[in-house]
Amino acid sequence: DKLVCKAGEVATTDAIEGKGAVALYFSAHWCPPCRSFTPQLAGWYQDGLRNKGLEVIFISSDKDEAAFKEYFDEMPWLALP
Repeated sequence: DKLVCKAGEVATTDAIEGKGAVALYFSAHWCPPCRSFTPQLAGWYQDGLRNKGLEVIFISSDKDEAAFKEYFDEMPWLALP
């Protein structure tokens, strides 16, 4: 039960401990509306939502690992491997 972060893996319990809310973000590299929304959400997250206690966890609907990794590189939060 681990999540992926930029530095590797983190235990899920450690990642969400003390968070006020957890958002599960279902998205995919191949989805045009998702590709448009992700940068907006990332901006909001970095500009204050993270500091207010929100943790976002990306759950990929990508068809392969390469697409997941490419898309996840654009995100400042965690992912479910």
